[in-house]
Amino acid sequence: MNPPLQPIVGADLTLNILGKPALLDYIYLIMSEQRITISLPNLLLIIASSLLLVLLWQLRSLLVILMISVVLAASIVPIVNWAETMRVPRWLAVIMVYLTLIGGFSGTVVLIGPTVIEQIELLLRQLPLYVENLETVATSLASRLTDDAPTFVSQLLDTQSLTNWLIRSSQQLVLRSYSLTRGILGGFFSLVLALFISGYMVADSDTLIKSLVQFFPKPWDERLAAQATPIAQRMGSYIRGRFLVSGILGIFITTGLSILGMPEFSLGLGAIAGVTNLIPFIGPVLGAIPALIVALAKGGWVLLWVLLLFVFIQNLETYVLDPLLVGSSVGVHPLYQLLSVLGGVQVLGIIGAVIVPPWFAGVAALIENLYLKPKLRSEHREIINQSKNNSDLPSITPSA
Repeated sequence: MNPPLQPIVGADLTLNILGKPALLDYIYLIMSEQRITISLPNLLLIIASSLLLVLLWQLRSLLVILMISVVLAASIVPIVNWAETMRVPRWLAVIMVYLTLIGGFSGTVVLIGPTVIEQIELLLRQLPLYVENLETVATSLASRLTDDAPTFVSQLLDTQSLTNWLIRSSQQLVLRSYSLTRGILGGFFSLVLALFISGYMVADSDTLIKSLVQFFPKPWDERLAAQATPIAQRMGSYIRGRFLVSGILGIFITTGLSILGMPEFSLGLGAIAGVTNLIPFIGPVLGAIPALIVALAKGGWVLLWVLLLFVFIQNLETYVLDPLLVGSSVGVHPLYQLLSVLGGVQVLGIIGAVIVPPWFAGVAALIENLYLKPKLRSEHREIINQSKNNSDLPSITPSA
């Protein structure tokens, strides 16, 4: 007869010292008695969170409009504040700023818009020919390395597939942004709505901030209200600097391409380079590719001079214009900036590449002011207190 089970003193489980099967049965018995319980408040919280996510997904177009409105509001705040110091009402200053911006943009479109569209259409019609010239140059270069150069290059550069891929990728990128607005009329309505919301944000900013922070307990309401100005400064300085740099570089590139013997495409290529330059890091490279393809088709020294032009433009942007006009407005590592750009392009298309980086800059300012700086000050105080405590200890002199 087997002896009875004895509990092991100091253990959490009663072990069967006579055999493994009984041990497994005992563990199964213990586990079967446990129940996963979910309280009613937790269940309601899970349901409410799920419904909130569904609601936000359905309102994603409105959320994009709000994101654009905040960026626009942050970009015009300094001008409105300056006008307020000149005894101009804030609402009137907002209207004057927007009328000036809309008038300048409309005048620019009327002056150069038809020419830009015409040159881009001509470029798209001749793009297959330029890609074939690129294939010919690549074949001649590869023939110096291998005897089977034509087959190798034809497999590497499929002219028709490459052209279709370029056109299809551009269309998908534009349509990803276009689909958020549900058509041309929806896009116009979204732009008007973003302007109206951003103007209201700037005109009544104090009341709006107070109504938002009142939901937080003290002292977080005052802390968050104090962060409105630095966040707006960082977001606004970034987007203003980005647009100024893109406009200046577009003018430089248009002028340079005209001088270098490409006047039939200079305005269109300059507009492409200026628009793509709004996208940090990858924008200048994307803007240089069409000009280099056209320069390669021109032959001679044109390719070298165009390449040197874009190298000069890139260095001018990196070492002169960006430090002067954009500065350190983002305030985060360039890798994180690049990830924010790529994430914005993936989710929102071209619009995301423009509006996500300033939002990233604003969130970085919030984290820096509410967490990183207080953390550094606390660590600094601890070091000072520790050094004082060490200095207060009596010195021990060794006995002779």
